[in-house]
Amino acid sequence: MGKFWNKVKKVQDQCRPFCAAIVPAAGSSTRMGGENKLFSALAGMPVLMHTLRAIDQTELVDEIIVAAQAELLLEVADLCSRAKLRKPVRVVKGGATRTESVLAAAMETSPKAELLAVHDGARPLVIPAEFDEVIRFACQTYAAAPAVPVTDTIKVADETGLITATPDRTTLYAVQTPQVFQSSILKAALQGVLQNGAGVTDDCAAVERLGKQVYLTTGNPENIKITTPIDLVIAEAILKNRG
Repeated sequence: MGKFWNKVKKVQDQCRPFCAAIVPAAGSSTRMGGENKLFSALAGMPVLMHTLRAIDQTELVDEIIVAAQAELLLEVADLCSRAKLRKPVRVVKGGATRTESVLAAAMETSPKAELLAVHDGARPLVIPAEFDEVIRFACQTYAAAPAVPVTDTIKVADETGLITATPDRTTLYAVQTPQVFQSSILKAALQGVLQNGAGVTDDCAAVERLGKQVYLTTGNPENIKITTPIDLVIAEAILKNRG
């Protein structure tokens, strides 16, 4: 039966929509102590190169658009060249916020792109096959993201540090990327956020503001985001464990 379902999956993949991967890489890395995390060395290679090579190994991504800081466009383009990616890749000017960067990249995707997969440039440990699974899920739902259950107890506190609530952690999930959406939905959502000056921390939140349903699928705890120096240490350990 396994071989049969593999054949079915291959047929479905051949019929799936054109998918562009958007990689926001224009952040300021404020919590890295002055170092640009995307160019930090991870197992002898820049973090961003790990990320791009992982996306390049997916089966269902057709092109890659990287949004970078204006002053780093040439450096990021050179990194893409050194990564020897097989898929078409372009580097575009990002914005002052994540929303602006993702929208700028979305507007530069191919007119054929029906799905947009937004993946953090600082998530270098994503597994290509799992990236593809999120895209497959989005083909059914039009808006999907991987997530892992929260294991710590979460507290809500006011500005003085006084605890005001303890949410039921069985309903809480840490959302990761890639977050995959129907192209028209994501573009409309991001434009709405910018027009209204709303503050959102991920693309799911932007789409939720439109009243659209977003579905979560199983994430991988190893798909961490490099945010602080300790994350590089953890990422090195994960890569070593993977061999």
